[in-house]
Amino acid sequence: MKSTVEHLSPTRVRINVEVPFDELKPDFDRAYKKIAQQVRIPGFRPGKAPARILEARIGRGPVLDEVVNAAIPVKYQEAVVTSDDVKPIGRPDIEVTEIADGERIAFTAEVDVRPEITLPDLDGLTVEVDETEVTEDEVTEQLDQLRARFGTLAGVDRPAQKGDYVQIDLSAAVDGTPIEEATTTGFSYEVGQGGLIEGIDEALEGMSAGEEKTFTSKLVAGEHADKDADITVKVTTVKERNLPDADDEFAQLASEFDTLDELTENLRERLGRSKRMEQAAQARDRLLDKLVEDTEVPLPESVVAAEVETRTHDAVHAFDHDEDKFGEFLSSQDKTREQFDTETREEAEKAVRYRLVLDTLADREEISVGDQELTERIMYQAQQYGMAPEQFVQQFVQQIQQAGQLGVIYQDVRRSKALITAVRAATVTLPGGEVVDLSDLLGPDEDETTVEEIPAADVDGAADTADEAADTADTTAETTSDEASDKASDKADAKA
Repeated sequence: MKSTVEHLSPTRVRINVEVPFDELKPDFDRAYKKIAQQVRIPGFRPGKAPARILEARIGRGPVLDEVVNAAIPVKYQEAVVTSDDVKPIGRPDIEVTEIADGERIAFTAEVDVRPEITLPDLDGLTVEVDETEVTEDEVTEQLDQLRARFGTLAGVDRPAQKGDYVQIDLSAAVDGTPIEEATTTGFSYEVGQGGLIEGIDEALEGMSAGEEKTFTSKLVAGEHADKDADITVKVTTVKERNLPDADDEFAQLASEFDTLDELTENLRERLGRSKRMEQAAQARDRLLDKLVEDTEVPLPESVVAAEVETRTHDAVHAFDHDEDKFGEFLSSQDKTREQFDTETREEAEKAVRYRLVLDTLADREEISVGDQELTERIMYQAQQYGMAPEQFVQQFVQQIQQAGQLGVIYQDVRRSKALITAVRAATVTLPGGEVVDLSDLLGPDEDETTVEEIPAADVDGAADTADEAADTADTTAETTSDEASDKASDKADAKA
């Protein structure tokens, strides 16, 4: 087989392949065997008719078609493997250019390829991250959240205010016609929490039990979505949350600690660790942005187009692929379809650019992924789904393998490791110029780094995963409370 490569652009090549017929003998044998099973010829059992009899019966054309269709994908892959500078990242457009029976077949394959990208020296990169100082207000906020978990609700004889819990009856009407699906009774709601109906919090503040009020708001779902409706809310009860005193007794109730000072110090340490995780995530995301900004990255058009198609499909899928409903949603966001398409294109280009940079970095740093790391990522995804690993494996891993998505997970892990390697090599500083040491979070070298030590980089363009680390701070009180439950259980067992 002979093959040559023409570079049509920095991101696209044409591979010219010529295969002599003597290399196609196994393909002809398979073609004759397959066709013999499909064609009934008197005097021969299925699959036993000789080649010359088959050709006499059906002609040479179907045999050649079967051989060409089977051989071309294999020969295309051989041509790619034997070429040192071709790294396809899309589906090839194949055209058969010659079928000289008994001599050769020839075809061309145009395909998008990973462009040559020159990355800057990692040792010369510097990124700035935020300070990690924990303020007393933040510690107090965490302590208050923990106290709230142990708080009690008590009815009050006064108007509702922010933070109170009210029980309400709701109804709605559009142009005087009641909307049945917008009616509910006995609904418990925290005043000021938002997310229910626009204007509900303003209406509830100052209302007492037994009072009723009507206000106008726009419905967001159902048959009357985006229409103004008259919302009637009636308050049946008003309750305030009473928090336990912050003292040693509360520390013993809510945690494993005997004093409030010990509990407070533990909260401070947890917040500090959480902020350091935020800091590491910032370093990762900002370094990735800097790498992309400092690197010229030609974009393969077909890959970008596929990314746009995927993102558009996912957006419309949420509306059962009803373009009218999707259009109404865009209108409610004060956005046109043209604006959506433009933004989607920009996001797709950014995602592809990120992936190309990280793949190039992984190649340059010779990043590999072991079976254990791949397993850890799959288990991590199981946790994200809130499923037991065994259940996740049964339901999803087999589907991933059958759909050929295991390679996608492999690439995700490899890109994450490449980015962690870059953070380790770069200089990370605070706003004042002080260098930050993140080695305890990253590990001293690749072999000691786990993929999940830092939230995975969002190479799809929305590098905002520092929020995941911030969520750790929000759950500090919850974790402490869970420890308290374990401690209370231990005490109960001891008494028994």
